[in-house]
Amino acid sequence: MAVLITDTCINCGACEPECPNQAIYETGAEWNMAEGTSLSGSVTLLNGAEVDAEDMQEPISDEFYFIVADKCTECHGFHDEPQCIEACPVPDCIIIDPAFEESDEVLNARKEFLHG
Repeated sequence: MAVLITDTCINCGACEPECPNQAIYETGAEWNMAEGTSLSGSVTLLNGAEVDAEDMQEPISDEFYFIVADKCTECHGFHDEPQCIEACPVPDCIIIDPAFEESDEVLNARKEFLHG
């Protein structure tokens, strides 16, 4: 699974620098797959869309920080626990996203895909 920032986010930014994949973005920020990864060229997103890794994508939230599920590995290959959850000062603000149930194997494969 990926993790999800809920609407209880206070926009403090404590989570953003903790992400080894640069999957966390501030409110209203455009993002791309290349930032914080070794990706280049064409990549396929979880929703099936094919994009250039350098192309900027629309913000996922204009109200609070957000996590790009396509870049989230729950810190697999880096840490034992998702570091954003550990860093967040608001209890239950960052949760495991039930929309993206993924096995350890899938998360490890995504880490390898993102970082080569």
